[in-house]
Amino acid sequence: MYFRLPDSRRIWYEMLGDPESPVVCLTHSLTADSGMWAEQVPALLQAGYRVLRMDIRGHGGSDAMDGAYTLENLADDVSIVVQGLGLDGVHYVGLSIGGMFGQAFALKYPQLMRSAMLCDTMPASASGAEGMWDERIATARSANSLLPLAEATLGRWFTEDFRRRSPLRCRQVHESILATSVNGFEGCVRAIRQFDFSEALPKVQVPTLVVCGSDDPGTPPAENRRLAELIPGARYEEVPGCRHLPNIERPEAFNAVLTRWLAGLRSSAITKR
Repeated sequence: MYFRLPDSRRIWYEMLGDPESPVVCLTHSLTADSGMWAEQVPALLQAGYRVLRMDIRGHGGSDAMDGAYTLENLADDVSIVVQGLGLDGVHYVGLSIGGMFGQAFALKYPQLMRSAMLCDTMPASASGAEGMWDERIATARSANSLLPLAEATLGRWFTEDFRRRSPLRCRQVHESILATSVNGFEGCVRAIRQFDFSEALPKVQVPTLVVCGSDDPGTPPAENRRLAELIPGARYEEVPGCRHLPNIERPEAFNAVLTRWLAGLRSSAITKR
């Protein structure tokens, strides 16, 4: 389904599950789309949650905008959809850039966030990464496509063992990369080239879990541990034997972490009544 924003852009979203159940909002990685959460949806529905997943601007079925975006812009998009659907709050799960603008969401819209699970992400841009991102933007612009970047992206996202064992799933992810608009890619890259929430994160007040694949080369465990250390009361968990998308490469382990986290929050809420 499409949600039309005040500026006439469309955000593609899907809402699944019992309308009376608590909502888990899933936001995806750069150059992916909401289909990257296919392995999580059944587990969440079975656990008694409603699932909201959406494509960020310029990705999947959502419209792009020209120019640079900010992480706050991306958080604004989520807030407009959440409030437009009449939801009073969500359990937020964001991976990679989804975890980055999830930090902006927690800081700007704490009233809409019941909890945060931030995965394979960072509290600030990697030092000296601007040149790398500029090169990738230039490559995509030159080809008018993300095709020249797709193979290297898959290599960062998945281990070689997983790619051998799961060629169909990797092909699906490859297609999502190619479906990302160049404007959407560039806009989101400019949002993450130079950001730093380090000083603001101690103000986050929502329950937070940080999760990372043990072999993630792009947003490594050390940065995810640092993120957890900066947020009051946050915990860190690692999913072994996977790279940047543990939710796809190790779905059983990832789903166990996710559902255990949500069950603990539900139990705590009942105890406090």
